Amino acid sequence: MEFLLFLTSKEKEIIDLIYKAGFSIEENTSLCFMGEKYVGFTKKRQRAVVICTNNIKNMSGYSLPSANKYEGKDRTAIYIRKAVRHEATHVAQDCNNSELLGLLNNKRKVHSWYKKSAIKGSTRIGNIKQEREEEAYYMEDRPHKVISALKKYCL
Repeated sequence: MEFLLFLTSKEKEIIDLIYKAGFSIEENTSLCFMGEKYVGFTKKRQRAVVICTNNIKNMSGYSLPSANKYEGKDRTAIYIRKAVRHEATHVAQDCNNSELLGLLNNKRKVHSWYKKSAIKGSTRIGNIKQEREEEAYYMEDRPHKVISALKKYCL
């Protein structure tokens, strides 16, 4: 799977925890053709996570992964890492009987305009509660919290 080339050790740990939770990981499935802005999905019934690497590469103006994965200049890597964390949050929510993880409150709500727009799109196509999406978008920038949630609810 190509997206693995873009991950840091934290996301690799997240991937390992997703597998331990009994989920599979797929890349560039037919779901990704629903729209070029979709970067990932969680298929709850099939217990699978989908990463749309080709869509991410197109959106980010793909370039080869940089030698230093921590310099933060490679937009493709950043988008892929966020997609992995986002979908992993949905895995943790699913392990928690489809309930929220309790990590958001009014002070921590998602305020960025682009994330609000993405939340609307995600809830429309996936019939997902807005709160679940808000929590997943919040967790995109918090790999340590994603790891903790997966360990707490899935293992």
